[in-house]
Parts: sequence; structure tokens; C-alpha cells
Amino acid sequence: MDLFKKCYDYTTPNQLREAGLYPYFHELQSKQDVEVIMEGKRRIMLGSNNYLGLTTRDSVIEAGIKALEKYGSGCSGSRFLNGTLELHLELERELADFLGKESACIFSTGFSSNLGIISAIAGRGDYIICDRENHASIYDGCKLSNAQMLRYRHNDMADLERLLKTVPETAGILIVTDGVFSMGGDVCNLPEIVRLAKIYGARVMVDDAHGLGVLGNGGRGTADYFGLTDEVDIMMGTFSKSLASLGGYMVASTEVVEYVKHNSRPFIFCASIPPACCATAIEALRILKSEPSLVTTLNGLSQYVRDGLTARGVKIRLSGSDYATPIVPIYTYDFMNTFVVCKKLYDEGVYTNTVVPPATPATECLIRTSYMATHTKPILDEAMDIIAKVVVQND
Repeated sequence: MDLFKKCYDYTTPNQLREAGLYPYFHELQSKQDVEVIMEGKRRIMLGSNNYLGLTTRDSVIEAGIKALEKYGSGCSGSRFLNGTLELHLELERELADFLGKESACIFSTGFSSNLGIISAIAGRGDYIICDRENHASIYDGCKLSNAQMLRYRHNDMADLERLLKTVPETAGILIVTDGVFSMGGDVCNLPEIVRLAKIYGARVMVDDAHGLGVLGNGGRGTADYFGLTDEVDIMMGTFSKSLASLGGYMVASTEVVEYVKHNSRPFIFCASIPPACCATAIEALRILKSEPSLVTTLNGLSQYVRDGLTARGVKIRLSGSDYATPIVPIYTYDFMNTFVVCKKLYDEGVYTNTVVPPATPATECLIRTSYMATHTKPILDEAMDIIAKVVVQND
């Protein structure tokens, strides 16, 4: 059989295009901001992870320009060989200090961070226990590790303990969870995860890609939010969200970071992040440190949206904590209905994310909306009025 048969038989994108419902790869013609020009028309941006709105901050852009001029466009090699700049080391020091850990390590992307950390730390004979709604990069990291992966029902601590009881006492155990879940916007039950980890001798890793700049004192993330920084063994995150750049990181004890740096294939064999990306991440981190009010503003606007959508009759998923995260999913459930609603929103001038399998279960398709500290209430009111008109009429 021809290896490419599956490619020739894959017709879903073309079917959606023919129906005028294809929602992906829209052409952005302006900066990533609260309002954008997309395919020639103004759209209110409710589909970005630019939580602090720093992609358009003058000092962030200037930092990237200066780094490009000083260091060139790239390092042309891995961190292991010729690809370590003073900027990389500076960013690692500042991240470790900000997040309250001994050491940090920078990866090329957030996705490769999870691949590299998990596959280095866990191996054959070990067990990795994951929340079912963890990010795809965690799942792929588990596969690359060759460890035994077990999945517990989303935020179900009884199910987590049930799985922990099945692990042989001789096996190493890593519990991995998103801090803020990327699709639902809810927060993990970290206190209970840490409690169970202590009982069963497990280590804990938190993917804080959507927690940095969102939760915790001054945006320090999920572990800080729960007062558990010292109890979480590994924290990872990305620069492509709150830090307005590209790349990923881990923070942990010096021994763990050193081990990962010398044993992680995605770290050893990937080129380092370009100078401009590193410099913009440093500047964004410094802004976060000096302007913690950005996090407070983001939280207030996120709650404003949750209250506003609910008042307008739009059904949303709660965040699962007393903190309103900037990810607000609107459940559409049905596969085709999700494409129809997103297309109507797009035509009305609101850009959102269409989320269908494999990103969600088949019966839990949703429209993912996300918000920035730089959104204004008039813009959000305009967007919510459009959402209510489209979503409520389509129910």
C-alpha cells in the first residue's frame, strides 16, 4: 500500500474550504495586538496568548532590534556547542531568580521544553502520571521517554491516587500537570497533587505555559499562587505567551537542570533561540517584574469578560479557582457547529480559536477566547455583544 494513501484520503480541510468554514491560517497583516488587520479587515483579537500585551511594547521591540544588530540573526548551533550567548545565561539567571528556583535552562520552544525535560528525567521502568487534559507536548514527551504513562481523569484527585497505588514501589514516579489548562482555562489542584506526591514518593512537574504572567504574586505562576514553589520539583514554561517572544524554559534544582542539559536530546540537538528572541524575553520579564499591576489588570479584565458573557446568556466554563484566568472557553460541543459559529464571529469582526479533536474530546468542541491586559472595556463590550448575538442565536 502507498504510504501516502492517508494523505490523499484526507479531505476534511478541503471540505471545510468548499463550505466556506475553514478557520485556520488566516493571514495577519498587523502586529499581534488587541485589534488586528486580518485579511484586510479589522478584527478584535480574542485568539492570542499575548496575555500581558507586550508584543507591541516599544521597549520590547527595541530590545530585539539592538540584539539583532549586536549578535546577528542567529547562533547557527545548539547551546551545547557554539550557540550559548551571554543573553541566554542572563535570561536563565533572571528566570531562576524570579521563579524562586536554583537554576534554569532555556529550550528552543515551549513544545521542545516538555519533550526535552520529560524524556530526560523519565525512562524505561519509570512511571509518568498525567492529567487527561495536559498539553500535547507533555504526551509526546512521555512517548519519547519510553516510561509507562498513566492518565487520570481531569483534576480528579481520587483517580490520581488510584493510579499512584498501582505503581511498583521500585519505580520512579513523575506527576505532570498543566498549571492553567490551555483549552479550559481552569487551574490544577496543585495542593492535592503535592500532598499525594509526598505520600507515594513521586516528583511533581508543572507546565506553566499559561500560568506565567497570569497567576501568583506578580505573575510568578501556579506554584506561587498556591504557595508551593518549594514543593514543586520542576516548572516549565514558554516565552511565546506572556513574555512576547519565542522559546521555552525549565526551572528546578541545580542538579536536575544540569542532568537535563547533558541528557536531553531536544536540548542538545536543537539550535538555541535567536538573539532577538532572547533579548525580547528578557525585556518582557523585566517589565513583568517592574509592573506587577499588569497581572492585576489582566485578572480584572478576565473577570469582567466572564461576568459580561454570563450576563449576556453565553455559557462558559468556570476557572475552577477564585482566580479568573484569561482563557474563557465557550462550548459548542458539535464539530460542524463549532466551525459555523467561528465563521460567523470572524465575519462579524471577532477572531477566536476553533478547537476540535484532537485538541478536545469529540463531544466537547469549543471556541477558545483569550484576553490581554491591554484590552479595554469598550472593545471587550463590543466583542461580547457580537459573541452573544452569534452564539445565543445559534444555540
